[in-house]
Amino acid sequence: MDEFDDLENSSKEQLIEKVESLRDEVNFLREEKSKAKSNLMWKVRKLEKDKVLIENEKIRLERETKSLRSEVERFRSPPLVLATITEVLDENRMTVKSSTGPSFLVNYSKFLDEKLLVPGSRVALNQQTFGIVEVLPSEKDANVSGMEIETKPDVTYENIGGLEEQIIEVKETVELPLKEPELFEKIGIDPPKGILLYGPPGTGKTLLAKAVANETNATFIKIVASEFVKKYIGEGARLVREVFELAKEKAPAIIFIDELDAVAAKRLKSSTSGDREVQRTLMQLLAELDGFESRGDIGIIGATNRPDILDPALLRPGRFDRFIEVPLPNDEGRREILKIHTKRMALDEEADINLLCDLTDGLSGADLKAVCTEAGMFAIREKRDKVTVADFMDAVDKVVDSEHDEEFKKEAGIMFG
Repeated sequence: MDEFDDLENSSKEQLIEKVESLRDEVNFLREEKSKAKSNLMWKVRKLEKDKVLIENEKIRLERETKSLRSEVERFRSPPLVLATITEVLDENRMTVKSSTGPSFLVNYSKFLDEKLLVPGSRVALNQQTFGIVEVLPSEKDANVSGMEIETKPDVTYENIGGLEEQIIEVKETVELPLKEPELFEKIGIDPPKGILLYGPPGTGKTLLAKAVANETNATFIKIVASEFVKKYIGEGARLVREVFELAKEKAPAIIFIDELDAVAAKRLKSSTSGDREVQRTLMQLLAELDGFESRGDIGIIGATNRPDILDPALLRPGRFDRFIEVPLPNDEGRREILKIHTKRMALDEEADINLLCDLTDGLSGADLKAVCTEAGMFAIREKRDKVTVADFMDAVDKVVDSEHDEEFKKEAGIMFG
């Protein structure tokens, strides 16, 4: 009986151990299941995030694809034909002359600004229907990029020293016709068409022209004559015409042609093809000066350092009616110029303008401005708050030496890189 009890107790213990083992295994499996579920949930959330990112990337790529397709379509579309309106017939039709030569009777879109659709306007035509699809800006606006256009220059007569006589002549010739044209009507004469300023470099020719434009509230159109020299035949002459047309539109205006000798040199019998093109440009300039009907509010000023090489046809009355020499300043002129440029400078008490005037004999107005600037730079270099006489003397030596160096280099044929 005891043996049976022992066997029963042993079986119970084994059963209990198995139950405990199974319970532990179940708990372990539950933990593993929980971990697997958490891991799976994390993967699901990550996949959802990736899905959102992929969808956003898909939308971005679709937009980019659409943009690229439209760009491709734009490049595939045929080019437009350039044309000029010659006549407006009615509310829907007009005649145009295409850049290829023939003229067409075309329709235009009602969405275009009718104020811009006037004879002479540049337009773009559809290549198939020849309908006007766009109004283009004026051609001269693109071709006058070499010009300096100022509505009102900030230079006044007070900024110019030593040129009292020249200022009086410029006022009489350019300013009076623009400000008081009735005076010429009463006397019964036509105002001078233009003036020519000549003299050494740096003497104030451009300043004179800007000061007149300031006094007359005129648009100042400055162009260097070398800008009229173009690569292709006829381009220079066309640019000359467009300059005068632009002046007409912006009147009152003053056309200032600097370095006039670049296109207005004397015509010679023997010349190259390049010289002949320059001569064509000169002839167009002569025609504009001579035949520019009723300029009214437009003045023309030319400037050159070499009046001796100008073509005689340019110098006859009716083109440039007044010749004004702008020489190097004398003692009084240099004194006035130095006063203008040192007006805002912090000068030492010993700095004497009269002494500086004696030291700068033979220098131009631009040289005198350079002297004042260099003197200020010497003071800044020494960390001083005032400019001394020594600074001016060093500045004069530096400017004079630089001029001698330039003359030497020109004589020696040294080219600057």
